[in-house]
Amino acid sequence: MATIKIIQRTKALSNGLFPIFLRITKDRKSKFISLNLSCETSQWNEAKSEFRKSYPNFKQLNHSLIEIKNRAEKIVTDTVSQGEDITLEEFEELFFNFKNDKKISVNTFWDNHIEDLNKTGRTGNARFFKDSKQSFMKFLNDKTIYFKDITPLLLDKYEIFLRERGNMESSIAVKMRSIRALYNDAIKKEYAKKENYPFDKYKLSKLKGSTNKRALSIENVQKIKDLNTTKYPTLLNTKNYFLFSYYTGGMNFYDMMKLTWDNIVEDRITYIRSKTKGKFNIKILDPVQEILDYYKSQNRKTPYVFPIILKEDSTPLQLEYRKEKTLKKYNKDLREIARICKIDDKITSYVARHSFATNLKQKGVSTDIISEAMGHQNLAITQAYLKELENDVIDDAMSKLL
Repeated sequence: MATIKIIQRTKALSNGLFPIFLRITKDRKSKFISLNLSCETSQWNEAKSEFRKSYPNFKQLNHSLIEIKNRAEKIVTDTVSQGEDITLEEFEELFFNFKNDKKISVNTFWDNHIEDLNKTGRTGNARFFKDSKQSFMKFLNDKTIYFKDITPLLLDKYEIFLRERGNMESSIAVKMRSIRALYNDAIKKEYAKKENYPFDKYKLSKLKGSTNKRALSIENVQKIKDLNTTKYPTLLNTKNYFLFSYYTGGMNFYDMMKLTWDNIVEDRITYIRSKTKGKFNIKILDPVQEILDYYKSQNRKTPYVFPIILKEDSTPLQLEYRKEKTLKKYNKDLREIARICKIDDKITSYVARHSFATNLKQKGVSTDIISEAMGHQNLAITQAYLKELENDVIDDAMSKLL
C-alpha cells in the first residue's frame, strides 16, 4: 500500500527558501511532486506537515495542503478498491490530471464534445454524437465510466446488445465509429491513454456488411432529367435538388441548403463544404445553369439559391431542424420519382454523390481525379465509393473470355 505525506525538502532553492513537496512511497521507492510552495525551515511544522503561524496566509495554505493530500489518497484508495495496483508513474499522471481537472468521465467528455460541436455550428455532427451517446448509455444503464473502462470486451458486449435489438452491420459500425472518434479526441486532449486504446484489438473492419449498390446508372439519371414535372409539380424542387447535386460533384444537401448567390461567380460555384471544411470551385454545367436560372427568376428576398432556408437569421440549431424536415420530404419525394420513372434502385439524397463518382469512373476518368473532385482526403475513401463498380468492370472483362 502506498503512503502519502507532504514534506519540506532539505535542499534550498536559489532564493534561500526550502520547497514543499508531495511524497508518495510504495515498495520502498518514493516519488516527489512539487507543490510550487516554499518557506523557511522555521515556518514549517514537519510533524504536522503544515505551515506555522509565522507564515503569511498559513490557514488558507494549510487547508489547501489538506485538500491536496486527500486528493492524492483518494487516487490510491480508488485504485485499490477496483482491485488494481498503481505504479508511481501512474499515480503522478493521475495526480496531475486530477489536479488540473483532466480526470473526466466518458459521460461528461461526450456531453462536452456535443456542446462544442453545437457551438461551432456543426449541429449535424452534434446530433450524430448525441444519438450514439444515448444508445451507449442505454447499454450501460447510465453508469458513469472512464475511458480505460472501454475495453475490447465491453465493445463486444455492446455489439451483442445492438444485434439483439435488430441493429444491422452498418448501424453498429456507425455507433462504434462515434466511440472511436471520441476516444481519439480524448487521447489527443490527454484525457485518455494511448495504451488503453481498445480499437487496436476491436476491429471495426469486421462490420462491413453487405450494402445495396447506391449509384444510379447514367440511363437512370437521364430518366430523372426527362421527368415532366408539369404533371408532378410537387416534385419539381426535388428533381432540381437531385440533378444539381449530381452535376456539382455530389454536393451535400446541407451545403446546397446554405448555398447563396454570392457563391455563384460567373461560370463557377465556390463554397466550403460544411462536413470537411474543404474548398470547392466547380464549373457550372448546362443542367446546373438551367436550375440556377429557374430559382434566380423567383426573385426571393433571401440570399439563398434554393427555397429551403426561409429567413437569414436562423440559428445553427434551427438550420439543423430545417435540414432534417426538408431532407425527410426530399427523400420521400425521391422514392416517388423512382416509382414514376420505373427505377428499381433505391434513391436517397446521397445517391447523387455516389452516382457522380460511379458514372465518371464508367466514363474512364481516373480515381485520382474523381477523388479530387469529391474532396476526399485520400484515395481509400474514393475506392470505397467505387468498389462495387470495379467489381462490375472486372466481371464484364472476364465475360469477354467466353
